[in-house]
Amino acid sequence: MNSRRHFLQKIAAATIAIPFSSQLVSATKLYNRSYDGPVLRVAIMGLGGYGTRVAEAMRDCKMAKLVGVISGHPSKIIAWQSKYNIPEKNCYNYENFDNIKDNPDIDAVYVITPNGLHHDEAIRVAKAGKHVICEKPMTLNAKLGQEMIDTCKKANVKLLVGYRMHFEAKTLEIVRMRKAGEFGKILFFQGLSGFVIGDPAQWRLNKELAGGGALMDIGIYSINGSRYMIGEEPVWVTAEETKTNPEKFKEGVDETIQFQLGFPGGAVASCLSTYSMNNLDSFFLNGTQGFAELQPSTGYGPIQGRTHKGELTQPHVTHQTVQMEEMSAIILQGKQPIVAVDGEEALKDLKIIDAIYEATKSGKKIELKV
Repeated sequence: MNSRRHFLQKIAAATIAIPFSSQLVSATKLYNRSYDGPVLRVAIMGLGGYGTRVAEAMRDCKMAKLVGVISGHPSKIIAWQSKYNIPEKNCYNYENFDNIKDNPDIDAVYVITPNGLHHDEAIRVAKAGKHVICEKPMTLNAKLGQEMIDTCKKANVKLLVGYRMHFEAKTLEIVRMRKAGEFGKILFFQGLSGFVIGDPAQWRLNKELAGGGALMDIGIYSINGSRYMIGEEPVWVTAEETKTNPEKFKEGVDETIQFQLGFPGGAVASCLSTYSMNNLDSFFLNGTQGFAELQPSTGYGPIQGRTHKGELTQPHVTHQTVQMEEMSAIILQGKQPIVAVDGEEALKDLKIIDAIYEATKSGKKIELKV
């Protein structure tokens, strides 16, 4: 607990004016004292496994608080009410949650439901005048993602996406080193993202709800990671799909995809996304003057890593705690994160995902403009 508190003191309340290199250190003075600033009051939509993880992590937040729930399961609502001290007036189901527009005690809704539901649910939240936090992938494709962005802008609410790694300390140290030129010219990135998925009846293997397969679920980490590690946007993609179990992985649900991304500076990313292999959670970045590697790179932690200068020793703190603290600062204080977490950031990943799927079908190199 002491290490967690110490780390939060370093990162949670930085202001826009703090430069990148000193952001973590300068924030310490602001967070050392008891926090008495604005608090983001959040309702969680979707009370499954990850929703529970976020709720538990928010117990340690000072700048964000769980105040409401939205679920189609009355029994879950009752259990969460008791566990998290949530008032009845802040509890909704999927039929009546538009009524949050009349609830001044909820500022934002965190949408943690299957991918195929994000678009419609986020739009309803935005039209109710509440800020939207949406799990990744933001939705099923770039077209739907743009609609979410446009609706949130029209409603004058924020749209943020749950890119928790954008606030993770070891990840940010590599980003800092790359920006400082410590790796030299970036040449290559490798991202391996995969695990053996279980129950074939789960929503992640349902094309309508998931939008695809492993790429939408775990592969997005390598897609997104290639971008913030290299520091550029890809301009082409090639990809090949392998399917060994068509009964489990139906049409439109990918089992394994190998994909390559080309970047304008000459760097290439080689990535693997799979639902059929365990022990795949690693990033490797190579430049003319050094390297960085993370393994595990995107799990819930602790993340482990090293560079050509030695082991990365930044302390671990619960990712979702840091994410919600930082998102509170973005929404309520206008803070600019080191790596973006807004709808436009998520839209870039969706454009790449669309292109990867196109490449797997055509067998051709697809030019990109994200």
